[in-house]
Amino acid sequence: MHHSPFIRLAAAAAFFVAFGGAQAQAPVSIGFITTLSTPAGYIGQDERDGFQLAVDEGGGKLGGIPVKLVVEDDALKPGNAKQSADKMLQDGIRLFTGINFSNVLMAVAPSVLQAGGTYVSLNAGPSGYAGKMCHPGYFDAAFQNDSFSDTPGMAANDLGYKKMVILAPNYQAGRDALAGFKRVYKGEVLAEMYTKLDQTDFSVELARIRSLAPDAVFQFHPGGAGINLAKQYANAGLADKIPMITPVYSIDRRMLEAVGAAGKGYYVSALWSADLDNPANKHFVEAFQKTFKRQPTDYAAQAYDTARLIGSALKATGGDVTAKVDAFRAALRQADFETVRGQFKFGPNQHPIQNWYLLRVEQGADGKLDYKTIRTIAKDHTDVYAGECKMQ
Repeated sequence: MHHSPFIRLAAAAAFFVAFGGAQAQAPVSIGFITTLSTPAGYIGQDERDGFQLAVDEGGGKLGGIPVKLVVEDDALKPGNAKQSADKMLQDGIRLFTGINFSNVLMAVAPSVLQAGGTYVSLNAGPSGYAGKMCHPGYFDAAFQNDSFSDTPGMAANDLGYKKMVILAPNYQAGRDALAGFKRVYKGEVLAEMYTKLDQTDFSVELARIRSLAPDAVFQFHPGGAGINLAKQYANAGLADKIPMITPVYSIDRRMLEAVGAAGKGYYVSALWSADLDNPANKHFVEAFQKTFKRQPTDYAAQAYDTARLIGSALKATGGDVTAKVDAFRAALRQADFETVRGQFKFGPNQHPIQNWYLLRVEQGADGKLDYKTIRTIAKDHTDVYAGECKMQ
């Protein structure tokens, strides 16, 4: 029997739909630049692992869309990160996350945004991108830097500290941290000290703190510097006399394990805690421990949330982050995902509106130090820069 060319074409088209359509969708590449080496390398590892956990739970997919993580170590050098990002952009990648340090982010975000890409920060929150430099393609799923420092300022007021010494490294996030603290703190700042980003010896600063005898100290030193500072503060006999109040990023779980008893009594501001009572968090903490044989840090929790946020937007656009970039960004703005923080939404500058908690490092029933959530410092907390944001 002789078929007309039209019928043969129709049959071929049906065959193509049936079998061509069954071919696996090409994965969406996500540029994941983070700090995996240097003493701060554990931070990037936790971020990568938290993000990867969400991908693995989706069977290699986020929001039902196959994804491929392209991971690069920035070694905490802005130039390295920019080089990696430029190479990824040349390779056609248009969706980025992973950067931990604000100075590194400031070197990468402009390239990504100029190329029409989308950057979703899982940690760093420099003030510029929350305010005057805000951009439809830039999202922060973690916090704006001032939030982890103005909330300790609120807590210091509540705790009745009238005189304080404040210190942080002299880089973008450190300057943001001290500015944020001073904006809300009602007492007297006896001294404001800037340390080097890679400083290991704090004897000069500790001697000055001792002579000033403040009611408490506020400091922001993430990673290795914070570990050294905590140990030296305790060894100098200051920990017993002068309370320390910090963001959780100055005494995260891995740091707490490293400093041991030196971390006891720390007051900590945090947007997340392992003991937050919501189903997503309980699942995450259990799954992370089971998979990686260690407790998750805040960095891991933020990365997990970021992955699920990205998944919600990939799902909405069928994984198209280029031709449908506006729809993808609109879906991100909806923040339609289950968060380990209990609640999360974006403000008009695409930075979070969320609760911040006061934790205290205390000995648990097992004798080990752990964080105990004491109370909510700020409900639906946002940042002060949103008013300067005129979204293009």
